[in-house]
Amino acid sequence: MPRNIANVITGCRILLAPVLLLLAWLGKEQLFLACLIVSLLSDIIDGQIARRFGLASELGSRLDSWADLLTYAAVPVATAWLRPDLVTSEKVAFIAAVTSYALPVVVGFMKFRQLTSYHSFGARVSAYLLGAAVVVLFAHGPHWPFRMAVCVLVLAELEEIAITFVLPEPRSGVRSLGKALEIRRQLLSPTGSVG
Repeated sequence: MPRNIANVITGCRILLAPVLLLLAWLGKEQLFLACLIVSLLSDIIDGQIARRFGLASELGSRLDSWADLLTYAAVPVATAWLRPDLVTSEKVAFIAAVTSYALPVVVGFMKFRQLTSYHSFGARVSAYLLGAAVVVLFAHGPHWPFRMAVCVLVLAELEEIAITFVLPEPRSGVRSLGKALEIRRQLLSPTGSVG
């Protein structure tokens, strides 16, 4: 049994990102949807396992962020290949979603020269909502859950950008802007220690 099964699950999610692209390129919509669901569920499971069994680590947090980035980069491309009708009919929401994911990454790299790993509450909620909404879209369901999820995503990613601006140094596991402000105050106080 691996020492950190949560990291193994996250590693498998990293490997699923190119599989998602390959399935989309080949036009295998049902297999793509099945793999996407596995990827989204494993994103929930790895975090639950890490927290429940005390396996949370800086490495796990970074791996999770990379898995998220690769998945979130693969899904819009796959959507354009498999369901160009969705990209056309949901153009504004689609562009808002892609931009909302990209901007915090760019801002994080510009400030800290690395991928940020905040895993904020807002980002987690938006990931759950958007994941479910994308599955509904690919199952030919209604479009309104996607639009609502994108609104939540935009707010969550604006918070992630604000967290990056507030923090004087890179940190992982920053659950909210309020926590980032607290960390900043502690780091910049005369005693300057943060636990």
